[in-house]
Amino acid sequence: MSAAPPLAAPSNLPRHIAIIMDGNGRWAQRRQRPRVVGHRAGARAVNVCVDYCLEKGIATLTLFAFSSENWRRPADEVGSLMHLFLKALEREVGELHRRGVRLRFIGDQTGFGRELRERMTEAERLTAGNGRLVLNVAVGYGGRWDIVQAARALARRAAAGELDPETIDQDRFADALGLAGLPEPDLFIRTGGEYRLSNFLLWHLAYTELWFTPCLWPDLDRSVLDAALAVYAGRERRFGQITGNSDPTEPGYADSEHTDASELHRSGRVGGDLDLRGDVA
Repeated sequence: MSAAPPLAAPSNLPRHIAIIMDGNGRWAQRRQRPRVVGHRAGARAVNVCVDYCLEKGIATLTLFAFSSENWRRPADEVGSLMHLFLKALEREVGELHRRGVRLRFIGDQTGFGRELRERMTEAERLTAGNGRLVLNVAVGYGGRWDIVQAARALARRAAAGELDPETIDQDRFADALGLAGLPEPDLFIRTGGEYRLSNFLLWHLAYTELWFTPCLWPDLDRSVLDAALAVYAGRERRFGQITGNSDPTEPGYADSEHTDASELHRSGRVGGDLDLRGDVA
């Protein structure tokens, strides 16, 4: 049986949500448990997000599961994460496929073991024909790595005479990135109370609406996602253009180049649950 077609998303809903799933370790530490317990608890929040996107008709969800910098963590924690990831693939892929979810993995997979790479490839193959939701899982991923690998791929083609360097524009460059063929994220969410992108989708987030919450990842529920989407629905996305009155001498003139920091804080365009007037690490 073919997968059900995607539901049409209302115009005030994002087509693509990207999430940094932060706070697993702190969630466990507050309960005086090992960090790996927090990573296990975080799996429930992944299911909440998938369910939510399927229900709302949001077409694409990208989750930052393991960064290129995460390899620097203690070896036992990295090993536990790899084990959890493998078990999650074994447990969840069949259900994701049944529900019409296409699974994709982006990032440098060379550091992963053979069994895990094979399971990832098989999951992508099994779900390739699904169309209700594209679930991108960023593993071994870094935004700078993504840009560099795209540049290298295009350079190799140019050196081989397959590509005229003068024809490389933003669209062609984007087609060499990990999320090629997908719309850029409309909404970025970071849990855990930090205010940074942490080398995530650096090319793709240029015009994405950013939303931060102190909620730790394992505590995420529908109410958190509802709050994020409510803020998103109230934002005006201009992409550097002018809306409303185009005369800067008249009341109501709206120009992103003349929007000061105080207006951004009042409008919430760069904030979420937290006050961004504090120090940002």
